[in-house]
Amino acid sequence: MLRSCNTPFESNGNLETIIDDAFSRRAELAEGDLLALVPHIESGLSALDRGELRAARPENGHWVVDDFVKKLLLLSFLASRTLLAEAGSGRPKSFDKLPLKFETWGESHFRESRIRVVPGAIVRYGAYVAPGVVLMPCFVNMGAYVGEGTMIDTWATVGSCAQVGARCHISGGAGLGGVLEPLGEAPVVIEDGVFIGARSEIAEGVRVRRGAVIGMGVYLGRSTPIVDRGSGEVFFGEVPEGAVVVSGARADRHRPEISTYCAVIVKYADERTRIRTALNELVRDPRR
Repeated sequence: MLRSCNTPFESNGNLETIIDDAFSRRAELAEGDLLALVPHIESGLSALDRGELRAARPENGHWVVDDFVKKLLLLSFLASRTLLAEAGSGRPKSFDKLPLKFETWGESHFRESRIRVVPGAIVRYGAYVAPGVVLMPCFVNMGAYVGEGTMIDTWATVGSCAQVGARCHISGGAGLGGVLEPLGEAPVVIEDGVFIGARSEIAEGVRVRRGAVIGMGVYLGRSTPIVDRGSGEVFFGEVPEGAVVVSGARADRHRPEISTYCAVIVKYADERTRIRTALNELVRDPRR
């Protein structure tokens, strides 16, 4: 198992070159090659864990994807052994290639990070959790990024490399897809101030823009039509800023007697919507 430690971060360009080269030769890497690779992988994972490196980042209104982060995570499986993790009283054991994020944390680490972790929350090392985040019993995979003041609610999952902005609410049982498999997928991106309703699923690199509200049980993939009820415009792979989206159906143009699933933008968020989806500051208060 790779060490959970604050390994100094190499310059991005140097790390990217090393990881890209190793990944292109992954089928040929000998044991000695893998041992030489371990410090570089540890450096990258540590940077991901601290939020200094991201699988995708906002830049001038767009999102730039760093594909080498996915290669870094995949190489970490190749370069590390599956080990039994130490388990304290009341904690389940794990048998994995990466430690859990909080495995070596003490009270001071939690107080300095200003996050709240409810029993049952599982976060793998290499995922960043920003100050003010509340983690209910949930699962956050490696490479993920969770922004300030966001709540990941009960049984919600944040997949590998998924990017969640600040002051979001990911409701109970909602799922944000990961990107390690299939290899070519871009990460799911949830921008600031988004509300994701219970049991919804966002996958295949879909991007939910700032302030959008996704209703309960909405399923969004790259090929899911997102129909604006007012204008008739159809979006794929992206929810517009402030859109309020619910599940719907529309007639198949080839077989009108058959309806197929779609998501429907019923309106754009107004003051009433904001009141109904407002975050509760009391549960995010880091002072005590």
